Amino acid sequence: MRTAVGIGNAYYDGKPFEETVAFAQAADRAGVDFAWSAEAWGMETIVPLAYLAAVTDNIRLGTGIIQISARVPAMTAMTAATMAMVSGDRFVLGFGVSGPQVVEGLHGASFSQPLSRLKEYVAIVKMALAGEKIQFEGKHYVLPRPGGEGKPLRLSTPPKPDLPIYLATLGPASLEFTGAVADGWLGTSFVPEHADIFLDPIARGAESAGRSLADIDIQVGGTIEIDDDVEAVIDRHRPAMAFVLGAMGSAKTNFYNAAFMRAGFEKAAVEVQGLWVSGNREAATAAVPDELVLAANLIGDEAMVRERIRAYHQAGVNTLRLGVRGRELDERIANLEHAVELVHQETKASAA
Repeated sequence: MRTAVGIGNAYYDGKPFEETVAFAQAADRAGVDFAWSAEAWGMETIVPLAYLAAVTDNIRLGTGIIQISARVPAMTAMTAATMAMVSGDRFVLGFGVSGPQVVEGLHGASFSQPLSRLKEYVAIVKMALAGEKIQFEGKHYVLPRPGGEGKPLRLSTPPKPDLPIYLATLGPASLEFTGAVADGWLGTSFVPEHADIFLDPIARGAESAGRSLADIDIQVGGTIEIDDDVEAVIDRHRPAMAFVLGAMGSAKTNFYNAAFMRAGFEKAAVEVQGLWVSGNREAATAAVPDELVLAANLIGDEAMVRERIRAYHQAGVNTLRLGVRGRELDERIANLEHAVELVHQETKASAA
């Protein structure tokens, strides 16, 4: 398996940007394959990557993710082509539909029919990156604008038809679409023992397009933390899982919660979300079962972490995204280097 990390913070945690740069450079030196920059309602995703392009050498720089409601498709294509130039073709374009709280609350756009909008968005971005004139008539996007003075234009930057496109999707229909059109999948809420609920739809989509699951980079992971006090490490990660189940979306629309339901954690997902939405966050956190925290992360003593790495590899994961903790930057970097070493050791052992 290859490895990936997230850099910065979608919600901005107050850390100086210099720490983000130092961590990304350490990941580059450690041989990490991808660095993904997120956005939600904090840091924007492109600016950090543009800076990192100048101070790293090999690591691939990806948007994990661009919110499609925040940018028109042609601008995303222009941004991607520009990033490819300034990064020496190390840029990877990842995008997705986000969720109704951000789309409607922050951007003032409608969240209705997100998959239909995503399909049109991908078509326009691919058209622009291929160097074609951008002319499209869909339900959500019509280019050029009817009745105006615009005409079909093509980007003046060199065509980049092979620029990798990754999609962050969770629902069965959107996963099938990912399999049909994308180079990779940026997955969340992934439990290796229930990989089929994600990978089967992706495989169906790939087959519909004359491809196979092997043509798609499956990128998933979780926080990795080694601690012999297993109970303590579970308790440290319980609040984050409660947030995912209760707050990552509205009470009506939470794709992460729904994914964990499909993975067999329906009772816990319903209970935690209900407590969170009612305002009882302490009880919501306490209601997160140990087995869910362990299943969705790579935590515990070293033997447990090694077992989880093997589980991801055996489930068909190509690239393991590692969320690394540490009180100070030096500790985070040391933990990252150890995590990368473990992944390489277990991948090599599995292949032997």
